[in-house]
Amino acid sequence: MPLEALSQKEIEERLAELPGWSLDGDRITRSYRLDSHFAATAMVVHIAQVQEELDHHSDLTLGYNTVSLTMNTHSVGGAVTERDVELARRVEQLAPGHGAS
Repeated sequence: MPLEALSQKEIEERLAELPGWSLDGDRITRSYRLDSHFAATAMVVHIAQVQEELDHHSDLTLGYNTVSLTMNTHSVGGAVTERDVELARRVEQLAPGHGAS
């Protein structure tokens, strides 16, 4: 089944299930704060592993004690798809293990 862009309503419904995530133009985004740079770095590595598993990669930014993600699906013209939502869900699942808030 080919990927399809989600409608505005579908995006809003999915984001309602993902606290902290928001729509910024044609992308979904979230930032996490962690206790240290090392913790943030470990979270980035964990996210990179998940991205490889899903074969879907976000813009991933490491700050001193922050991790930020911004994503959409380039193969459907830069729209938000279920693939983006699934990556966001997986990141939400791993974030508490890194002490992210």
